[in-house]
Amino acid sequence: MSGPRPHVPHPRRIVIIGGGISGLAAAHRLLELREQADRRLEVLLLESSDRLGGVMGSSYRDGFVLERGPDSFISEKPWALALSERIGLTPHLVGTNDEHRRNFVVHGGRLHPLPDGFLMMAPTQFLPLLRSSLFSWPGKLRMGCDLLLPRAPEQDDESLGAFVTRRLGREALERVVQPLVGGIYTADPDELSLAATMPRFLQMERERGSVIRSMWSQARAARTRSQRSGARWSLFVSVDRGMQGLVDALAKQLPPATIRLNCTAKALHPGVRPLSQRGQRPQGARDSRAGAHPDGNQETHEDRQLRWQIETDAATIECDAVILATPAHRSAALLAPLDAGLAEELGGIGYTSSATISLAYRRDQVPDRLDGFGFVVPRIEGRGIIACTYSSVKYPGRAPAGHVLLRAFVGGAFQEELVQRDDGELLALVRRELEQLLGIREVPLFDEIHRHWQAMPQYRVGHLVRLRRIEERLSQHPGLQLAGNGYRGVGVPDCIHSGESAAEALYQSLC
Repeated sequence: MSGPRPHVPHPRRIVIIGGGISGLAAAHRLLELREQADRRLEVLLLESSDRLGGVMGSSYRDGFVLERGPDSFISEKPWALALSERIGLTPHLVGTNDEHRRNFVVHGGRLHPLPDGFLMMAPTQFLPLLRSSLFSWPGKLRMGCDLLLPRAPEQDDESLGAFVTRRLGREALERVVQPLVGGIYTADPDELSLAATMPRFLQMERERGSVIRSMWSQARAARTRSQRSGARWSLFVSVDRGMQGLVDALAKQLPPATIRLNCTAKALHPGVRPLSQRGQRPQGARDSRAGAHPDGNQETHEDRQLRWQIETDAATIECDAVILATPAHRSAALLAPLDAGLAEELGGIGYTSSATISLAYRRDQVPDRLDGFGFVVPRIEGRGIIACTYSSVKYPGRAPAGHVLLRAFVGGAFQEELVQRDDGELLALVRRELEQLLGIREVPLFDEIHRHWQAMPQYRVGHLVRLRRIEERLSQHPGLQLAGNGYRGVGVPDCIHSGESAAEALYQSLC
């Protein structure tokens, strides 16, 4: 006579809303943790569009590799490199072409090279600065005053613009820092939080009393480390067939049934009752707790209460935990019925829109030498583009031999209205700018335009205080986590870290 059947615990289910790089990283990390601990866990990733990757993705045409969003990630932050290693992508990573490792800044209608050793906001070498045509002599002397100025009284936060002006002068801000920051955050530095975006510069002032002195010291230390260990990667790293390669490699790690495309989350509700205690479901509604699960498990959850219920356009999905890997304003809309205060805080994180315009040419159509990675455009120049990357120079394999691929950027905090122009107007604007700055008069072989609506968060002064309030309210909702570029970093490594951290937090609380 056989004894009672052993109790088999129900698998935990975690649903991730949003299939960008943060959501993909979260899903992959959960499956890694499940495999390492041999735990029963179901993972489901919901994406409202017909593709994964969010703003990240690549297209291919006539031997060209065109990026719709980010074209690389920085190697200084470890999370993207570490993930690439774990998913077998490392052999496909490529660094920048160091032969052309310099950038230009538009000043007075011409391209001026950024002085060697000028890192983001301050010089680490004085001789290139003194020789530079980008700054006036009063501007150069004002930057040097950083070595003599006292530390400012400590404060919780200040704008990046205020900090740079105080330490290095208005010319450094307007001619270099603003356009460089614009290329990263598409933001106004006079509103951008220093503590949230570039805290290391604040730390430099507090520890050494001078940004320039601290950067000298760090540059020497970095050169010493590089000489001893041999740097494997350049500062910027990409994938040989474009950043789509990272999206595809991550997607291949997920069981197909884990991913649901064209599935829009419309509402999020907490604490539903067990099915046996509820009335009949609305006709046509499909409850995804029973039947085939993403990992093939056939168990039901009818004898226990699940914390969350997600209404989508096709089904009602119940789960133990949710990761919202969506823009903060989208997460705010989903959470408003549940926690108006949390939604208000999330909605207070501003976003801007931008567009990328890729243009393909034969090399003989481009008079400029293109001896660099590209150029940035200060706001004070009054132009319609904010930057241009020489994609086929910066990375190998972006264009066939004898051809050039350029990518211009439009919009951001100062000229967001330009993104609303139609394709013809945008293309005409970019071609006019490239003719004036690079001498290109010929019609491109083809072009490709991508608009990113409300996609770039603006970390305004007080952002970290807002995050503390968000995290405090979030702690009142067990089984709920946020991920994405709206919180603690906008770069690819930051987004990966955000997704993985959310996954680990939920896994530890549930399993």
